[in-house]
Amino acid sequence: MKRRNFIQLSAITGAIPFLGLKACASPTSEASISESTDEEVAFELEEWTVAQLREAMESGKYTSRQICEIYLKRIKEKDQGENGLNSVIEVNPDALQIADQLDDERADGKVRGPLHGIPIMIKDNIDTGDKMMTTAGSMALAGSSAPDDAFIVKQLREAGAVLLGKTNLSEWANFRSFRSSSGWSGRGRQTRNPYALDRNPCGSSSGSGSAVSGNMCAITIGTETNGSIVCPSSANGVVGIKPTVGLWSRDGIIPISETQDTAGPMGRTVADAVGLLGACVGVDEADKRTKESDGNSYEDYTQFLDENGLQGKRIGVLSGTLGYHERVDEIMENAFKAMEDKGATLVQDIKLYEDNAYGNSGLELLLYEFKDGLNKYLGSRPDAKVKSLADVIQFNKDNADVEMPYFPQGILERAENKGPLTDPEYQEHLRVVTEVSRNGIDNALKENNLDAIIGVTGGPAWPIDVINGDHFGTGSSTPAARSGYPNITVPAGYVHGLPVGMSIFGGKYQEPKLISIAYAFEQATKVRKAPKLIPTLDLA
Repeated sequence: MKRRNFIQLSAITGAIPFLGLKACASPTSEASISESTDEEVAFELEEWTVAQLREAMESGKYTSRQICEIYLKRIKEKDQGENGLNSVIEVNPDALQIADQLDDERADGKVRGPLHGIPIMIKDNIDTGDKMMTTAGSMALAGSSAPDDAFIVKQLREAGAVLLGKTNLSEWANFRSFRSSSGWSGRGRQTRNPYALDRNPCGSSSGSGSAVSGNMCAITIGTETNGSIVCPSSANGVVGIKPTVGLWSRDGIIPISETQDTAGPMGRTVADAVGLLGACVGVDEADKRTKESDGNSYEDYTQFLDENGLQGKRIGVLSGTLGYHERVDEIMENAFKAMEDKGATLVQDIKLYEDNAYGNSGLELLLYEFKDGLNKYLGSRPDAKVKSLADVIQFNKDNADVEMPYFPQGILERAENKGPLTDPEYQEHLRVVTEVSRNGIDNALKENNLDAIIGVTGGPAWPIDVINGDHFGTGSSTPAARSGYPNITVPAGYVHGLPVGMSIFGGKYQEPKLISIAYAFEQATKVRKAPKLIPTLDLA
């Protein structure tokens, strides 16, 4: 694939951040982000893990209600307002009532599981049949509530999680414009990066990455078509898991692609993200892809958290993701050494397929599937004022001052021109994308006797630019995204205090193996540092 085509395809799905000159104008400094001057007292629950919150409730130090109140205060003080993080698009008005109920259950000796009483936020393209809206960030759906919970939301409620609110996102999961700013939506406006508020959080799960990194909640859920979990996880310095497509149901999630869409967990630690992963698995009759997960999933993935998970592993280094930024290369070289020191063997220069192997099929597939999926989804929303993609396009034209003040809707318009999924053209695009992506990974793993493949998730966050849009460069989300295979990103280092992640991906339903590798790497390096929500970088 030609570089310019690769960049364009990646940009529309929020996949790959820019490694430009502004990000490397002076030597790397871990002290480039100065300490906050307006927050002398550390946040009470800063960097608390799910395990710590659970232990606090078990010991009686905190109730779930008290924990939720602390996070809600944090959201009011640090997320809302003109200079806030703007990661939360809506707070659940029933959150404290839910927490009270769960506290009563705990007092009566009923604990539903490890997530009992834990506050979580989800991306605003995931249905909740409650008082909150589900809008994908679009004013076209503002005021409209979904008729029922998405399957994974039902799973969360049954597990005892407290749905604290919903997170902002790149509108329509960044499938609207070729010149968008990740994290911007008509309803929520621009989400910011907690490591420097004038930097982009990537997307499309911008708010989910920004909120959990900025300690607005314990864990979050994002969604991905290509890079929309792993890129904001990398840019915001957190762990993100894009599961195998079919491990989590997509029922009740505003779609882009039947072939590539999935939701997944985002957390400050591998253990936190992994603890959420098993809670949402399950075969769902409304999503036929989940039938493939029967016998391939686990209700508890924490059993694969192994500090020695790198020992004896053969790991391939994806070709083509280095060489764009010398500081990122340095971070990856340090990561390679850390993995080798823990017993892994690295195999360099793994190439999955020839350049231009996809042609234009990657984008064309998504255009077809977006129109088909969105029309079906909107037809299931009885109180929505838009019933089709065509209605959305017209709404945006009629409300251009709110919906299109900075960039147009070229992707929506191109999708509307597509025919049904019975078109031979669509079928050919589907064949090309699935065969190239899956064969590429499967063959590389087999021929090189690899357990996994690693690559740069993305470079340091670029300055927010709603006029010109995102600035993209290198990344590694596409192979796992198009194949529907799992991908985990883990913090690997910092460039001028801005996080850089490393992705670990592998074969279908190979989450256990990837988790063991990711956890061992995290425990060996302990890279993550809490952000300070400063206005801008200090590069002096």
